[in-house]
Amino acid sequence: MIRSAHIDTFTRDNLPPLDLWPELINIPAYPQRLNASVELLDRTIDLVGREKIALIAPEGEVTYGALLDQVKALARYFESAGVQAGNRVLLRGPNNASVVAIWFALLRIGAVVVTTIHLQRTGELEKIVDIASVQFACVDHRFTEDWNAVTHFKGKTFVYGAGDADDLLQIAATHAGEHTPCDTSSDDVSLLAFTSGSTGLPKATMHFHRDILAIADTFSAHVLRPSSADIFAGSPPLAFTFGLGALVIFPFRVGATSVLLEGAPPPVLLEQIAKHRVTTLFTAPTAYRAMLSHLEEKSFPSLHTCVSAGEHLPKSTWEAWNRATGIRIIDGIGATEMLHIFISAAGDEIIPGMTGKVVPGYEAIVVDEELRVVADGEIGRLAVKGPTGCRYLHDDRQRNYVEGGWNLTGDLYIKHSNGYFQYQSRSDDMIISSGYNVAAPEVENALLLHPSVAECAVVGVPDEERGMVVAAYVVLKSEFAGSDQLRKELQDHVKETIVPFKYPRVLEFVETLPKTTTGKLQRFRLKS
Repeated sequence: MIRSAHIDTFTRDNLPPLDLWPELINIPAYPQRLNASVELLDRTIDLVGREKIALIAPEGEVTYGALLDQVKALARYFESAGVQAGNRVLLRGPNNASVVAIWFALLRIGAVVVTTIHLQRTGELEKIVDIASVQFACVDHRFTEDWNAVTHFKGKTFVYGAGDADDLLQIAATHAGEHTPCDTSSDDVSLLAFTSGSTGLPKATMHFHRDILAIADTFSAHVLRPSSADIFAGSPPLAFTFGLGALVIFPFRVGATSVLLEGAPPPVLLEQIAKHRVTTLFTAPTAYRAMLSHLEEKSFPSLHTCVSAGEHLPKSTWEAWNRATGIRIIDGIGATEMLHIFISAAGDEIIPGMTGKVVPGYEAIVVDEELRVVADGEIGRLAVKGPTGCRYLHDDRQRNYVEGGWNLTGDLYIKHSNGYFQYQSRSDDMIISSGYNVAAPEVENALLLHPSVAECAVVGVPDEERGMVVAAYVVLKSEFAGSDQLRKELQDHVKETIVPFKYPRVLEFVETLPKTTTGKLQRFRLKS
């Protein structure tokens, strides 16, 4: 490993043992000293100039030069406030220019960014704070209530966006000037991205500065092939690595423009595509299906690239979108552990119903339980390796995700003789609904906090609109009776306990739950 620039060595100290890492292959020949913020801002400005529009956001249009100036000011202020290289800084806010500027500034000073969804509840934030040992937080002023209720956090919170005297952005503006970036190594940890664990306890995935560039120089460079003339837009939150790559890393690598939306329901997304002449769109299959009914209301001749990930893209959705727009949706599978997409296809290489072929730089196989490659056409576990890979922060589940040097994503696939991979299902209890991962135990734990619930089981059930929806089967305590009113009360209770999108859209009251003779819950019997 290269000499770290981190003063605070927590992340490097808590990397998995090297013998539990996946095999990393085809790592681009980046210099040993590398700062992703500098590469995506300073170096990109060398190519496109300071006046090129970088962001179209709720705050207005922001040029690359203006963004860099703000990033330098933020960096100077963070350092003056005591943030050191290697410190973990939680970032909580919706997609806008402010959150992008803060993200770049933290990377610039060598801090480790801990991205969170701005709608996460206090209990979820407590787990993140504990796992990552968070020391600082940057929180949008509209989303402080749940954050302020976090009892385990003893560090400093920077609140931004209110425009008052205590506003991080206002204070940082008084620190304008030149800034010398932290001399980070290419393998210094740059960000911790949390992903749902099948047990309900989230896992922190660790990604290096070089990883940020690697996903741009593999999937984006070889499959998207963007240029500085492109305008990106999409619905995924920047707190998800899918959104971070799509709306920040990929466009900034080539000097393109990114349209950021704090909320992007299908009608709004289509309106913004037309208004800003978007060329490149990222969203989930659910959104593509929902947008189909609104297509006649808008014209968007600029759009030429559509990317789908986060959940399986049904062939019927692909064909309907293609008939309506003439655009062939680029499907892809990625993972938070891998940072972004590693199997995909574009243009004439797309086969509807297939995820695609391995992205250059990666390798993938389909294996059985003994890690033996299965024959073409047979269902097995997807295993992948490349320049990025799984490194959980101090987590024994590293052994479950990495075997024999391969990353095992938890997906069941078929590999065909032509090299194409076809999705079959998940191999665990993870529910993927509208592109969001939902761990069944997390919803169960939330339901069990309600005084009426004796037992419960949560599974994913097929849904035409969302792919899957969360379904809960609830055994009530003897003094309670099932009713529509209690059903809604339980659903609202879950929304108030964890991220609202994880609530059970289907909730049934049952007398008993299926179990083994030893008392183990059999979720699979509820899915049939």
